[in-house]
Amino acid sequence: PALDSLGLAGSLTAFAQAPGPRVEVHLADRLGELPADVELAAYRIVQEALTNVRRHAAARSARIDLRRSRDALHITVSDDGSGLPQTLRHGIGLASMRERATEVGGRCTIAPGPQGGTRVTARLPVA
Repeated sequence: PALDSLGLAGSLTAFAQAPGPRVEVHLADRLGELPADVELAAYRIVQEALTNVRRHAAARSARIDLRRSRDALHITVSDDGSGLPQTLRHGIGLASMRERATEVGGRCTIAPGPQGGTRVTARLPVA
């Protein structure tokens, strides 16, 4: 498992390099020690979001942003693709991202991006 050997930052960077749209990874300087369940939820949410970008968005690029506040890990995955198709708005992948966030006491939203595309935002508590 990449998460065990590379940690969250390394795993996301490696996953972002897979074939498909160019993916920029922006990580806060210090994510600090994260609870294992939060780290796994964060990884799976980003993994599912990027999988959706690669399969459905027809995007040229995507961006992953992770930062930590005092009490939460904040995740944003955005793309410049065609937006969320109506047929996928209630799909299993989107539901699984929300469930993973809820399981650790957080929340995840999937919405159109401000300049098109799709934006997945999650807040996962760490305290």
